[in-house]
Amino acid sequence: MAKRIYGVFDDEEILMNAIPALKAQGVSCKDVQSPFPIHGIESLIGVPRTRLSIASFMYGITGTSLALLMVWYMMISDWPINIGGKPNFALYLNLPAFIPVTFEMTVFCAAHGMALTFFLRSKLLPGVTAPMPHPRITNDKFVLHVDVKDENAINEVSAQLKSAGASEVLTKSLQFA
Repeated sequence: MAKRIYGVFDDEEILMNAIPALKAQGVSCKDVQSPFPIHGIESLIGVPRTRLSIASFMYGITGTSLALLMVWYMMISDWPINIGGKPNFALYLNLPAFIPVTFEMTVFCAAHGMALTFFLRSKLLPGVTAPMPHPRITNDKFVLHVDVKDENAINEVSAQLKSAGASEVLTKSLQFA
């Protein structure tokens, strides 16, 4: 059974300086929890580039396609009415009039798709409580997550975290291979 060690830091600058020092000593830094975004932390802990922009683009394209399909069906196929002398037999001739509708539907689908993706990816579902290793994470503490597979190295890694500037070191058992 492996252990997760949490190094609790009081200042983000100390945390930012501690991560490269810990990695140089062979400590595997997995994640960081903080009360506000720390710019540059993802490159320090090795977080890969996210694919959320691709998902957002796909949701937006879906919205654009739905908007154009809706406009074509309502204005050309289902109920063609000559309004103000505009031709009603081709979508491309009326397209400039439907740009606001298309834009709004694109933004609507992209925003709602990204919100759902965020909730599913973050596991923020009804009835799920997020693990909080320290009660002051949302206030003023910064927590560095370190996984240790060797039970004998726990004290050594804890000492390395303390020497790197952690004010507290907490441990928790994990179930992974």
